[in-house]
Amino acid sequence: MAGLAVTPGETIHVPDSGYTIGGGYEVLVLYATPDRITLKYTPDDHVIWGYTLHVENICVEPRLLALYQSWNDAGRGRLPALRAGQAFGRARSDEIGVVIRDRGAFMDPRSRKDWWQGR
Repeated sequence: MAGLAVTPGETIHVPDSGYTIGGGYEVLVLYATPDRITLKYTPDDHVIWGYTLHVENICVEPRLLALYQSWNDAGRGRLPALRAGQAFGRARSDEIGVVIRDRGAFMDPRSRKDWWQGR
């Protein structure tokens, strides 16, 4: 896991990858709690293939969290989806934790060349 510097209360957005899961959406919410979220860059409800992003130490947007919990409790027939750049939470402190997976394997999130652009 990499710690990324943020401003407490800063809005955290879906990183734009150029991928789509259909309907103009970029990611599927695979998991959410009040302080962490897992986003998947394919429409599949697993991490077997495709990119998966885990983000911790955030306040997940309450309406998104409620929607995830409702659909999860109903059997996961559907899961919330988000668009590139859409806000999904706010930083709890001056650092968020980020983990990236591809096909289930953990990647090195420190690689700016592959993952992050400066702000």
